[in-house]
Amino acid sequence: MLKKWNVLPPPPDDFINSHPELPTTISRLLWNRNLRDQKRIDEFLNPDYSQDVHDPFLFQDMEKATDIIFKSIKNQENIVVHGDYDADGVCASAIIINGLRKLGAQNVDVFIPHRETDGYGLNPRTIEFLAEKKTDLIITCDCGISNYDEVAQAKKKKIKVIITDHHVVPKKVPKADAIIHPLVPDEPYPDKGLCGAAVGFKLVQGLLRKYARKNATLPDGQTFEGFEKWMLDLVAIASIGDMVPLLGESRTLTRYGLTVINKTRNIGLKKLLIVAGMADENGNSKRGVYDSYNMSFQIIPRINAAGRMDHANFAFALLMATDEKEAEDLAAQLNKNNTDRQKITEQYVSEARRQIKETGQKDNPVLFVVGQGWPTGILGLISGKIKDDYYRPSIVMGEGEKEIVGSGRSIREFNLILALQSMPEIFGKFGGHPQACGFTLKDKSILEEFKTKLTTRAATQTAEVDMTPQITVDAEVDLDEVNWKLYDLLQKFEPFGQANEEPKYLAKSVTLVNIDPVGQDGKHLRLTVKHNSHLLKKTIGFGLGDIKKYSENWKESLKPGDKIDMVFSIGVNEWNGNRELQLTVEDIKKL
Repeated sequence: MLKKWNVLPPPPDDFINSHPELPTTISRLLWNRNLRDQKRIDEFLNPDYSQDVHDPFLFQDMEKATDIIFKSIKNQENIVVHGDYDADGVCASAIIINGLRKLGAQNVDVFIPHRETDGYGLNPRTIEFLAEKKTDLIITCDCGISNYDEVAQAKKKKIKVIITDHHVVPKKVPKADAIIHPLVPDEPYPDKGLCGAAVGFKLVQGLLRKYARKNATLPDGQTFEGFEKWMLDLVAIASIGDMVPLLGESRTLTRYGLTVINKTRNIGLKKLLIVAGMADENGNSKRGVYDSYNMSFQIIPRINAAGRMDHANFAFALLMATDEKEAEDLAAQLNKNNTDRQKITEQYVSEARRQIKETGQKDNPVLFVVGQGWPTGILGLISGKIKDDYYRPSIVMGEGEKEIVGSGRSIREFNLILALQSMPEIFGKFGGHPQACGFTLKDKSILEEFKTKLTTRAATQTAEVDMTPQITVDAEVDLDEVNWKLYDLLQKFEPFGQANEEPKYLAKSVTLVNIDPVGQDGKHLRLTVKHNSHLLKKTIGFGLGDIKKYSENWKESLKPGDKIDMVFSIGVNEWNGNRELQLTVEDIKKL
């Protein structure tokens, strides 16, 4: 699809003048991200763990939750941490289990649901299973807030329940013994954007702070601060993977977490970095410092692949591994899962595109795809691809013998979870975020009613909205100004993510010097360009040569000497000890 380039206006002169210590480029990026007062600017550019991480006891139920847990530990009760099957839920489970064991819990176990057979969150069968195991306390992480009936069932079984979650809060909040959730009604906790693992981290942080009231060190002699900070690698992975806004406390935790990843003690994570080709056999980085981009495209997909293709228990076991050989085997398994996931996703995305074309849906307010027996684990990936292709809310469903399970991805103009909350009678189970959801239809016969209701709501809400996909551009620049000094300044904005997207720039009337198709089937284009001087700049356009993705066949239509406008981001290409600036092309227009 043709995209609209939205070049943001420059900030007022008084804002630039009020920050003379900052380069104009940095001032402009801060203004564009609505960082306009000194306190927020300082917190963003120079996060301080001692100042910018909140007291966990600001959560209204933290005292209650930590009391319950310490009493359970003292009485040697059976504690089960109920996680989720994605990177956020797996990391949250590992953080809480590690914290409980460090504080002396003897009888603690984990339950991570199987995506296909258990579905998301608690379910009645799981509660019965845990009751039979004589579970005394369930601690949920990255789930639970939508499980009113299941929590009530657990309470009837005399099982205590602590919920830690961050998903959209339903009208009926479960009557748990304690709820650690930044979005529940009247919750005073200041950071509302924490991911599930970050919420789990706050619970462990609360436990550590309470234990420190009477003890100088942890039971094994380790310092509280040391143990707490070494957990931040998993908080960072989860925060990036769950695409929460990387502002405020989430940004601070992620920034410090990336530092921990670069010297991680987690054996499983080290082995995963090796099989992903990011580290050598000794665990040393091959390409400089690990950042949010590395995590997003190399590590997180491999952790998620376990729950998509097999069982997330493998990912959890990897992150908890203490044996080198076991960690190597598990990392290899996740790597294979990810390769298999890539192949099957590509196959079903092609089928989904064909289905949309054959049914003439491409301009509909919502796109619906139904596949017979499609694996639940990849429905969200397919939905995301379709949403990106057509810039429409997209619902992809897999129809089994007894039920229809679906996953949705939405554009910023349409809140998907609010739409689902307006029609609860349609679903057996549902949950999610404004731009992502998962659900099971109450009955297969209700499919057409669901389509009609969601389409009607989307049509009404987007009637006055320009549905042309947009690329937000921070500034127009001269390519000759793109240098190492600018790149180093941009590193102050890492980690990039939601609410802090990687800056994009526009260069107009750029001259093409060379076009080189690279990668499988020449789907990527390496363009060498020059702007207002003889200086050559190397760029890479991922997918730019994919004729299915663009309305124009750029491989055939571009030639040396052509003039183009180009939207790009600034990065680094490193190989064999060499390091050079590389511009990643987001979109082009031929003049």
